[in-house]
Amino acid sequence: MIRIGVDIGGSHISAAKVHLESGKVSFSDFHEADVNTFGKKEEIIESWCEVIKSSSGSSRDIQIGIAMPGPFDYPNGISLIKEQGKMASFYQVSVKNLLAKNLEIPENQISFTNDAEAFLIGESYAGAGKGFQNSIGLTLGTGLGSAIKVHEFVKDAKLWTAPFRDGIAEDYLGTAWFKNDARENFNFEINGVKDLFSNEVNPSFRQAIFERFGRALGEFLFPYLIRLKTEGVVLGGKISLASEYFLPTTNEYLKTMGYSIPIKISELGEKSALVGACLSVEEK
Repeated sequence: MIRIGVDIGGSHISAAKVHLESGKVSFSDFHEADVNTFGKKEEIIESWCEVIKSSSGSSRDIQIGIAMPGPFDYPNGISLIKEQGKMASFYQVSVKNLLAKNLEIPENQISFTNDAEAFLIGESYAGAGKGFQNSIGLTLGTGLGSAIKVHEFVKDAKLWTAPFRDGIAEDYLGTAWFKNDARENFNFEINGVKDLFSNEVNPSFRQAIFERFGRALGEFLFPYLIRLKTEGVVLGGKISLASEYFLPTTNEYLKTMGYSIPIKISELGEKSALVGACLSVEEK
């Protein structure tokens, strides 16, 4: 049986053959594509399956593990995404059934896992999370993904809606915060974090923004680290690629609070979810 790991996002899909052996992982036949998920469900399924087939080849002796954002009925493969716009055409539809029909395989050869869980499972198996019994995984990007690991149990933490400062965590730990901070404090517009590195941005402005973000991350993490007796944190997502600019502030804050722990950046990158999705299949 060939393992196929798949990571489906709001506008992107990636897939590969995943080879697991004794805490090590390798990939082959990696493919990815941008997908318009505002369209008809039949067209979206066709686009997804085209990428999956590119990775699986002609074989139907496959087990597919799919990392998927929520809300989603993961055991039954039914989408509950309704208000986000993207993938709205799948609301209360069996994505598992549509994929199985297109791929011409039984439904029991397809399994779904929450994308934040898949990230932390993958990193814990063969990445930055190896060796931690209790850990927290955060994906920092357009939104905030989160998962917690206690021994061998990994669960979506849903921390994006957690009350924080004057709102919720995602208000302060996603791309929207950077856009708002740049506009309100320095009167310039950015579309994303990478724009902070353009020649037009004063380096002191950039550093100030990242230091505020780092402080927010530390403040947010602290109570969960205490409560969960966390040994380490693993960060993923696009914003984590700029960690050298904000992590020193995060670490300094946690040190002053008396809880200095390792905060590591994903070693598997965007492929961590492929690994986690495949490992979740074996657990199920």
